[in-house]
Amino acid sequence: MSPVETLSLVLGTGFSSGLNLYATVATLGLLQRFGVIHLPGNLQVLSHPLVLGVALALYVVEFLADKFPYIDSIWQAVHTFIRPPAAALLAFSVTAATPEPWRWAAALLAGAIALTSHGTKAGARAAANLSPEPLSNWALSFGEDILAVWLTWFATTHPRVAVAVAIVLVVISLFLLYHLFRFLRNTIQKLAAT
Repeated sequence: MSPVETLSLVLGTGFSSGLNLYATVATLGLLQRFGVIHLPGNLQVLSHPLVLGVALALYVVEFLADKFPYIDSIWQAVHTFIRPPAAALLAFSVTAATPEPWRWAAALLAGAIALTSHGTKAGARAAANLSPEPLSNWALSFGEDILAVWLTWFATTHPRVAVAVAIVLVVISLFLLYHLFRFLRNTIQKLAAT
């Protein structure tokens, strides 16, 4: 893999993992299994039927959990401790052919990016859960899944553009995080005042 392809996978799968880890792993595995892409040696295990089966089963569980506001909030809280480390592990595996310091830097970067996209997702979900109608939560869920699958595929097929897209998505996420936390803080303060 070229350095740009490696960077694209690190950034793209890092961001996607923060949105939906299981969709990211399943997408990588399916793309490898059907010969659309050729993953680095350490990641080829993702196309094994056992890994694919577990990733797809967990994706279905997450897909269902995302549709119910309180279950969704618990799911997001638990995955704060799953998505960033998993993204770091994916990045560490992607960079197997590079020197050790670069591998660790890639892992830290992917973990931070996953935490950023996960934080944005969790914040948006918390804001949507305050709404009495279920459509906003469902729309967010479908949108996140589509973005995770698309960005994972895009990072493997169009690496140069995917690097730029991932950077823009991280900047947008940071902007949204700032405003989401302000919104949630103000809402909590208003609720506490009543």
